[in-house]
Amino acid sequence: MNSTSPHDERMAKLTFAEVYPHYVTKIEKKGRTIDELHQVISWLTGFTEKALEVVRKPFNNGEQAGQLYKACVKVIVVLPSCH
Repeated sequence: MNSTSPHDERMAKLTFAEVYPHYVTKIEKKGRTIDELHQVISWLTGFTEKALEVVRKPFNNGEQAGQLYKACVKVIVVLPSCH
């Protein structure tokens, strides 16, 4: 697959809420559970179940932005420094 500028821009603008249903479909086709998906996402991102709940919802207003920010700040505090 050739990467094009419009394609790259479209991919860069995707939110987690837009990609998440595709992950669910894929893992269910492979006989896995949503709990297993959440466990892997948690391992990779450090997100708690509550943070996952926030980022899975479509992002369309300032209140959701504040919730997402608070959830991410909690994750950043938990994760070790990458310096």
